[in-house]
Order: sequence, then structure tokens, then C-alpha cells
Amino acid sequence: MSRTARLAALSALSAATLVLILVAPATGAAAAPDPRIDLKVLVVSDGGPATAAIAAELDGAGTPYTTLDLSRQNRPVINGNFLADTVDGRPRAKYQAVVLPNENPFGADSAEMAALVSYEKTFAVPQVDAYTYARPEVGLNYPANGGYSGSLDGATAEVTVAGKAGPFGYLDGAVPFEDNSPTVGESYAHVAKPLPGTAFTSYVDAPIPGTQERGSLVGEYRHDGRRELVVGFVYNQYQKQYRLLARGIVDWLTQGVRVGASHNYFAVHVDDVFAADDRWDTELNCTPGDVDCAPGQGGEPDPIRMTPADAQYATQWSAIKGFTLDMAYNGGGSELYKEEHAGTDPLAQQLTADKNSYRWINHTYNHPFLGCVQNVTVVPWICAKNPDGSTKYVTRAEIAAQIGDNRAWGERAGLPQQNGELITGEHSGLKILPQQPDDNPNLAPALADNNITSLGSDNSRDRAQRQVGPALTVPRYPMNVFYNAGRATEQIDEYNWIYSSAAQGGSGICETAPGTTCLSEPLDTVTGYADYIVPLEVSIGLSHVLANDPRPHFIHQSNLAEDRIAYPVLDRIINDYRALYADNTPLINLRQQQIGEEMRERAAWDTAVKAGQVTAYRIGNAVTVRAPSSVRAIATLPTGTRQNLLLGTQAFGTPYAGSLSGRATPGLLQDRVTLTLPAGTVPLSVNRVSRPDKAQPTQRSAPRLPVPAGVLKRVPYGVTG
Repeated sequence: MSRTARLAALSALSAATLVLILVAPATGAAAAPDPRIDLKVLVVSDGGPATAAIAAELDGAGTPYTTLDLSRQNRPVINGNFLADTVDGRPRAKYQAVVLPNENPFGADSAEMAALVSYEKTFAVPQVDAYTYARPEVGLNYPANGGYSGSLDGATAEVTVAGKAGPFGYLDGAVPFEDNSPTVGESYAHVAKPLPGTAFTSYVDAPIPGTQERGSLVGEYRHDGRRELVVGFVYNQYQKQYRLLARGIVDWLTQGVRVGASHNYFAVHVDDVFAADDRWDTELNCTPGDVDCAPGQGGEPDPIRMTPADAQYATQWSAIKGFTLDMAYNGGGSELYKEEHAGTDPLAQQLTADKNSYRWINHTYNHPFLGCVQNVTVVPWICAKNPDGSTKYVTRAEIAAQIGDNRAWGERAGLPQQNGELITGEHSGLKILPQQPDDNPNLAPALADNNITSLGSDNSRDRAQRQVGPALTVPRYPMNVFYNAGRATEQIDEYNWIYSSAAQGGSGICETAPGTTCLSEPLDTVTGYADYIVPLEVSIGLSHVLANDPRPHFIHQSNLAEDRIAYPVLDRIINDYRALYADNTPLINLRQQQIGEEMRERAAWDTAVKAGQVTAYRIGNAVTVRAPSSVRAIATLPTGTRQNLLLGTQAFGTPYAGSLSGRATPGLLQDRVTLTLPAGTVPLSVNRVSRPDKAQPTQRSAPRLPVPAGVLKRVPYGVTG
């Protein structure tokens, strides 16, 4: 029978017939059924930063979890019924893993801890001790016995051979600890040696100060039919050392089988290509020709524009780095240049000759402000008003013409653009500024006129993805490499003006703007960029990359001109990343439309997870995920996993960080996604493979552990915009 005929025959069967086929009893004695393990994590929190960090990692990946807050008076009691039950005659473990603040936060002889111990042994459920003291109860010697307790600020830990072969195989080896302030302790740790005779495997170790030896920071302790991941340093969800290890902690926790996914993304948009950007005036402390200077102030503008040599450098840089820049272009800028230079534009000639080295995004024809009509006779500017007192907006026709004319210019130049992508000048038209708290009502119709489906927005002002007419916004991170700076001296001068107090000669903005911090003293006018601004921007950029955040960053063409001040930041982000991560975990560099789709799908999945509309579990080597029909299931699973379809199987996902990750929808006549894991990837109960255990020792509560003051909150970086 042909495949088509078989499919038709199957489609004709009734639901009852299908059920009979699927559940027909087998002959012979029935074996005890494999338990059902729900793919959800139990996070038991004491309010500390470590359990909050693991919960944040699960949340960001879209992995379901339940938080039990120990400080709540009316919290559920952990007992056998809380942890397990029976579904369809099959034992069910309600959680695939357990996160505790330490190895026993409940107190001596706790019935709740005893229930957890029994549960973990019965269902082979692993436990993470989010931050615990090194001591024999976790398979380690006390730090006083040849180890160390104290600050690891600025130290570099290493992934061990076992760690690379296990949950941290996505890292190259080094795990540097932050040291952002010489006066604030940021990383407190216990570096200890495994207790002789214990089944303790170190995954991450660090030097023991004053010796030539190393001790464990993160390791697995197998004992009494259980598995614990012992973490010996305190952290919060933003710190670099935790961000590097977070994926491995969750992979170990879930045994590499979970719904949700995490990747590392980096995309850079270069705005105003073919146009020229106004220059910061170091004497006036404003930008002549722009709206922050009074009209006529500063004389003749001295704009910043890339040269053909700058364009050649950008092409060479992209090829060497293996990294594609997104060029947001204004075709009218080239036409204006030609009008003023005998009809030729060598920059446009060079960039279009190398057009396939980049991705191209419509940035409007000549970059006008497309929100309200601006009244720039005052500083700061205000929206012009109609005679009836209402806000006067740029018209639909003007907006549509700016989009369409620029698209046509790009088509004539042969630019490989996607017609559905757009970034308006200054993100104008959107409700991004105090002067204009609402979208221009003419923006959405103009987007529809031009079939725009992806619209760049400013993440610092409009973080959430939202619908604007036919388009979904893609929030972009502004880098603190200023649009009006082509030279490092200009960048430093403007930075000092913004971030210095009035008493130290600055604007004082940093003293009044929410979430902004002032410099302790103005930056050195020669070394301040390389010594302060670049490391800070690299730290911020990498924090986004390592947070499973696909949002793009944006700079301006001026930053690729003159001193080419963007490259030190971009070089460091890419180089630092590649020095930390193995080749199996590359930076993912998506274009704007793809980023928007990723954000949309992720938001739909997260909404379904939080609403309890996702059911996921494994039975033996079979994984089942059920979600609303409008949502594609997201999962991270071992290499070799296949999706089961009515007429066969197909490979699942794509390789990343040593696993497969991807999205899937049910096959024909299926109402859920079913997958088969490769043989040997789902471990048997630890009780079946471990040596016979001695009697379970009395559980004691862990001691209260020191937490450095600097770890409880993120160090403020100031504003980015």
C-alpha cells in the first residue's frame, strides 16, 4: 500500500478504533509500569539570591517550575502527597528535580527533608544545593582542612575534565569571577577538597590561596541513593560567573531533558548609514544642528560621515570576525551628498560593492522625525499644536513616502533587504519620549501601506514587544557609544558631561535621573575611553548575550568613522565570548525579522507555561509535551532525540551547547508532541545502580552562610541611551 493510501486509511478510522489499537493488552505477565516524571522543577527558596538566580534562569528559558517560599506562614507542607501521586494507574513524580537553598534548610530531624530524601531516592530525582558550606554532609572537607573560605573577587575558576565531559561541556574552561569594585566584596566562596572515600566529582574548581592546590567550587555528590549538585559560592542572577555556569546547573538539574531553551545571541545594528551624524561640541556641551542646542548655536555644523576607507575596514572586520552587521540605511543621505559633491558618492559606491557582506534595514529615506511635529524654538523641544490645542502629528502620507522612497532606493542599489523590516529615525512615531506619550496615530496606517511587519524600537524606553498596526516591535539595546562622537575625545567629553555631578563640572543629570549613577570623578580625557567606557560597555553587552536575550544592540555609522570607536567594544564582546565558550556554543546572529519572531514565539510559550496550559512529562525514554494549538512546544533534549509522527519519526531540533533544542508542533492526527530519547540518556533509578547504602544519616540543617553585601543587587551601570 502506498504512503498516501495508508494515510487515507488511517484518517478514515474512528477515534475508538485508534484507542483500541493503541491500548491492546500484551500477553504474559505485566511488568511494573515506569513512573511518569513531570518536567517541572521544585524551587524551595529561603529568599536568598542563589535560589532566585536559578529560578530566573528557568524562567528565562521557559522551563516550568514551582517556587515554595519557606518564609510564608501558609506555605504548603512538603510530604509524600505534595511530591507524588498516581495518574492512570502509574506512579507520578510531580517534579523532575529539586532546588534547595542548601543541603537541608528545614532543621534537624525534619519530616519535610525526610520526605524529599525518600522522593529523590524513589524517582531518581536530583537535587541542587544552591549555595552551601563545605562540610562532610555534602562530601567535602571543611575549608579549614586545607581549603579556603573568603572572597574570590577577580579569581579565575576552571571547568574540570569531568565538568567538560558532563554538564559544563559548552565552556572552554575558564570561569572568571567579577571584581567590579575594589571596595565591595562581590563573591564569597568555599573552596574545598572532596572528603576521602566519598563519591564526589568536582565539575568546577579554583585555586586554594596560598597553595599550589585546587579545591571544588561546584561538584556532584552521590550518596545514599541520591545525587546532589553542591555549589560552594554565593551569586546573584546577573553576575558573570553565574551566567557562565547557569546553563550547566540547569542541564545537570534536569538531566538534559527539559522543556524550554536557552541560547546566546548577539546582533548589532548600525544606524544612519549613507547619512551624516551631527557632532558633539566640547565647548558648548551640546550638538549643533541637533535639538539639544539652541537654534543657531555653534555655527556651521561639522558632521561625521564614514569614508570609503571606513567602509572597506568594516567589510574586512566582518569577514575576519565571521560576524554580520545590520546596516540601517538612509538612501537620501547619499543623494544629498551627491548634490553637494558633483554627483558622486564614493562611500555609497564602496558599501554597495560590498553589499552582500551585510544585512540591510530600511531606516527611512532621509531620517526625519516621524512623531509629532517638533517645535524646536525651545530646548528641550515640544510638540507643536493644532489650532484646537491637539497635538500636531506628521501625516500618514509623509511617513509612507519616507518608507517607500527608501525601499525603492535600496532596490535600485541592489541591497539585500527584507521589505517588511523598518527602523524609523530616532524610533520616531513611537511613544518613546516624554514630549510624546502616545504613538503617532498615523504611524500604523503608514506601516500597513508599506507592508511593514517588523519595527525597531528603543529597549531603554519601550522594552516590551508590542503590536503597532501590522508590525511587531523589536526592542533594541542602545550602546553607550554616542551617535554624535566620531573621536574618542568627544565620547569622553560627552560622557563626563552626562555622568559627572554639577560640582565636578558636569551637567548633574546623573544626580537627578532615576537609575543613574555619577562617576566618582570625571574620566581622564585621554585614557578614559579605553580604561573605563570600553570595559563597562563590554560588561553590559556580554550580560545581555549571556541572558538568553535575542534583542539587538545599536550604534551609529559615526562610530565606524574617524577613530572607529565602536570596534574596541565589539571586538572585546566577541573575543571574550569566544574565549569562554566552546565551539559547540556559537553566538547566534539573527536579523531583525528573526529576532521579532523569536520574541513572539517565546512570549506565547511563556504565557502558556505561566497559565498552566503546558503539560510535559517523560516515561522511560518517551517525552510528551501538550500545549495550546497556537503554541509550538520548546524543548532541550539529548542528541539523537526524534519526534514521533503517525507515519514514522523525524529528527528533533538543532545542535547547540551539546544538546538539541528546538520547537515542534504535533503531527497529523496528533494532539501533542511525542519524542523518543536515545537509548541510555535517561538514567535508571540511582538505587538500582549504586552500591547498597548504609543507614540514612540524621539530617541536620545547614549553617547560616555569609553573603557579601555586593551580591544582593546588581551594580548600577548608569543609563544607556
